[in-house]
Amino acid sequence: MDFGMSVALSKRFQGGKAFGLLKARQGRRLEEINREFLCDQKYSDEENLEEKLTAFKEKYMEFDLNNEGEIDLMSLKRMMEKLGVPKTHLEMKKIISEVTGGVSDTISYRDFVNMMLGKRSAVLKLVMMFEGKANENAPKPAGPPPERDIASLP
Repeated sequence: MDFGMSVALSKRFQGGKAFGLLKARQGRRLEEINREFLCDQKYSDEENLEEKLTAFKEKYMEFDLNNEGEIDLMSLKRMMEKLGVPKTHLEMKKIISEVTGGVSDTISYRDFVNMMLGKRSAVLKLVMMFEGKANENAPKPAGPPPERDIASLP
């Protein structure tokens, strides 16, 4: 997204409203890319492709901090920390290079989906898959939290 568009949006809308509009626009852009993948013969035998693409879109939007349709080094750093696997600056540069084939300093959504659907093993793909499995196995407690007294607090 160009800078002028985001400035124009922020002049008309402020705070959460402008952010919501940016995220909605980004969601539509990524949805168009998802449709391209759904129509691509190369992925026609991929199981649950539509569900996977929806999950990839949500995860990508969560970490595309500048809403420009790319994950840069700082966004990747935050993503890795949030997933519980912090990486060094050099490791993150290597991850970006691995995902993009060395042609970019940022990960586009197409690069991200190609990596996740590809047969090649990539560090970021393994982290993302591990994160999905970890969330499946952790049962969420149901109901209200248990009563605690002051003495039981850490």
